[in-house]
Amino acid sequence: MNQQDRSYKDKKVISIGTVSELTGLTLRQIRYYEERKLIAPYRNDRGTRKYSFNDIETLMDIADKREDGVQTTEILKEMRLKEKQRESEAEVKKKMLQGQLNAQFRYGRGRN
Repeated sequence: MNQQDRSYKDKKVISIGTVSELTGLTLRQIRYYEERKLIAPYRNDRGTRKYSFNDIETLMDIADKREDGVQTTEILKEMRLKEKQRESEAEVKKKMLQGQLNAQFRYGRGRN
């Protein structure tokens, strides 16, 4: 998916300092969540991190869960499970669409 096809919420354009201001998290906390693979900022050639609005929402969710005492390993497991569910749902939708297209074209051919 190219940059133009992505939602503004997915574009990684926000600096770590701004993310810290918006979330109330320290730079150290944000870097720690990156180390734990809970967040994946874009890094340019100089290594500067850039985050998206979706990353900020994810960080806020992580912060809320940490405040509730949830360990980062559990948060990561939950995030991976949700990603697998999204992938599975996307695959089901793709198969349903393909089935509908196949049925439509088969139906259309038989009528001529």
